[in-house]
Amino acid sequence: MENAATQQVKVLSDKVTSGDIPQDLKDRVLVRLDQLSRLVDSPTFLPEFDRINNYIDWIVSLPWNKRTEDQLDLVKAKEVLDKHHFGLEDIKNRVLEYMSVMKLKQEQGKTEEFMRAPILCFVGLVGTGKTTIAYSIAEAMGRKIARIPFGGMGDPLDLRGQSRMHPEAEPGKVIKALRQTQSKNPVFLLDEIDRVTDAGRASIMGVLVELLDPGQNYAFVDHYLDYPFDLSGALFIATANNTTHIATAVLDRLEPIMMPSYSDQEKITIGKQYILPKALNEAGVQEGKITFDDDVWMNIVRPLGFDSGIRTLERTVAGIVRKVARDVVEGKGENVHISVQNVKQYLPQY
Repeated sequence: MENAATQQVKVLSDKVTSGDIPQDLKDRVLVRLDQLSRLVDSPTFLPEFDRINNYIDWIVSLPWNKRTEDQLDLVKAKEVLDKHHFGLEDIKNRVLEYMSVMKLKQEQGKTEEFMRAPILCFVGLVGTGKTTIAYSIAEAMGRKIARIPFGGMGDPLDLRGQSRMHPEAEPGKVIKALRQTQSKNPVFLLDEIDRVTDAGRASIMGVLVELLDPGQNYAFVDHYLDYPFDLSGALFIATANNTTHIATAVLDRLEPIMMPSYSDQEKITIGKQYILPKALNEAGVQEGKITFDDDVWMNIVRPLGFDSGIRTLERTVAGIVRKVARDVVEGKGENVHISVQNVKQYLPQY
């Protein structure tokens, strides 16, 4: 038993020694492993071994020195934004300005100054494209993206992790996102930061201030890791339904950008060019199997009255396509033509 236990500790030591982790963290863990090797006959050996094994798994899997190179090509960025979003010209121009500043600072070797710029926060009603535009920005820049949902979050430990003194302790969402992206400079999408619970709002906003402040986030300490991680190269993008419930100290570090509601005409274009092709692909229905009269789209865009976003439109188009898929499978027709006369039989029942 002693030989097997000693061998297990040696395997962990080799894992730490060969790992791409900071030297002082490496030294600290090796001291702990040396102490553990003297406890192989103790009843506390196994639980302590499990704890340090989990800890080592985390530290060796984090991107301490891995980063992606930014692609700050404005022409490509505009193509990406136009591919995923119709309209929103003011928003797209603001994103391209943001990337232009970053490109100039990078060329001058002043990327750390760029990080002091206000952080974009897209504010708008449900379905107006706040989250998807953050993904488009990450794609345009060639960065990995990690989404941290704040909706219903009630404990700052969700962000900052729990001390290893607690059983079942684990890192917070920030460190988990770094492990997921395998990049120390990802885009962090802080989604719906206004929707944390009332009870946890003050303390969560306190952690957010630290995350968003370049004077602090270069040494962000997760309670589980108990060692600073440099987040100064990360790009933070926030979304919110409104700014009423965002702390002043957090809002001071953000640049709120209002996401406009879509007009009916914009929704018709989005429905035809973006939503319908996607719905056909997801349902396995070939293009050309379904055609719409132009005057039908107003019934599709407003099945329930005006809606600021496009979620209802997405559900409506998907529902129509599913009914067409059933008609095709049941042999009721290879091609379906939808007109004002028959559109009601295809519209989903809300």
